[in-house]
Amino acid sequence: MDEDEPVAHDPHPLTQHVQRLVQRVRAVDRRRPLVWDLLVTGFFVTAGLIDFAGGGWRNIAHNTGVPGWLVLVTTLGLTVPLLWRRRRPMTALAVMVLFGTVNGGTGAMLQVALVQLVVLFNIALRLPLRTLGRAGALMLAPLVVGTVRYPRGSWDQQIVPQVWAYALVALLGIAVRSRQDYTQALVERAHRLEVERDQQAQLAAAAERTRIAREMHDIIGHNLSVITGLADGGRYAAAKSPEHAAKALDAIGSTSRQALAELRRLLDVLRDDVPEAAALTPQPSLTDLDRLVDGVRSAGLPVRTAVRGHAVTLPQGQQLTVYRVVQEALTNTLKHGGPGATAAVDIAYAEDGVTVTITDTGRTGLAGHTGRAELVHPTGHPGPAGHSGRGLTGMQERTSLYGGTLEAGPRPLPASGWQVRLHLPKTTAPTAPTAPKDTAR
Repeated sequence: MDEDEPVAHDPHPLTQHVQRLVQRVRAVDRRRPLVWDLLVTGFFVTAGLIDFAGGGWRNIAHNTGVPGWLVLVTTLGLTVPLLWRRRRPMTALAVMVLFGTVNGGTGAMLQVALVQLVVLFNIALRLPLRTLGRAGALMLAPLVVGTVRYPRGSWDQQIVPQVWAYALVALLGIAVRSRQDYTQALVERAHRLEVERDQQAQLAAAAERTRIAREMHDIIGHNLSVITGLADGGRYAAAKSPEHAAKALDAIGSTSRQALAELRRLLDVLRDDVPEAAALTPQPSLTDLDRLVDGVRSAGLPVRTAVRGHAVTLPQGQQLTVYRVVQEALTNTLKHGGPGATAAVDIAYAEDGVTVTITDTGRTGLAGHTGRAELVHPTGHPGPAGHSGRGLTGMQERTSLYGGTLEAGPRPLPASGWQVRLHLPKTTAPTAPTAPKDTAR
């Protein structure tokens, strides 16, 4: 991992607990909004009725002679409309303001009138800002009526604190709304980027396969056509002109060697990061694994190897696939495992094929994961730091070519590190992926 790359830290356990609790509450709200509204409304109705039944409202009332039935009706009028705070918030607020005016005009001064702030918060959270201005103006009516009917000190002492409370609740609703909009925008952007990434990967794979098909068509189609013509001419010339037949055979040999050389260079030539010398390097096999492991060990990564079962002879293509997967896994451990990391390579031969498991004890943070999809230099040695390859896509392409399976991801907890598991069944010929038809001649 690069030094300037940010490291992902796990949040504090208390933060995780609060986040889980909030997510559960939101999940209940999304699944059963009516049930949640009934619970919230029932809570405030119960609190208002307890205040009425216990006579606690008389402690702050400006007029303790308000009839009990009027106090009860006012209490219900200030709490029950909470049930419609999301579907019809302005209607709910209008009803509550009406009963709040009665509350201020009679001098009861019920504390349950503060429930209007909940509706105000919902208006700031869901409705346009111009509606929030009308709601604030509407809520001033009970304050003015109560101040005029029962003045207690100067008007600013009675109205200004309430106005500040309204403003703070409205600002809180706007802040939560902005946060939700921002989070939603991030979620949509992440989803869009994921879709674009998948599309780009599909387009890149299709383009690569089309390019390979075109190269194969040029190499095989052209050279085999030349070889076929030379062979036919040589067969006719063999009886009459042995010298011309010998020349035809020489030309066939030369063309065949040229075609083989071009085919051998094809996969490396298609990669822009491969130097010209790589075209002359023989393709590695399982016998080269020891040299690969020794090179990784010399680079500072302890590697343990184990072979189980009776070794079987695999086709060259399968051997190359196993070599490349082991090469990439060990190189990524060097690049992203961190200090003190170790690795293990387990090769198991069985009747149904070969299974290779590469594990390490390196870091398994988010930043480490994103770097694990890097391919390495195809010469048999780990590539330089920051050198990007095909990554998991290349590994999966190689594996699917022989009908195998590839699993790559963090090791199961509580173990730390990364694990790559490759299984190749016994086969004699690769299953070639379907390439787009090239109609060019």
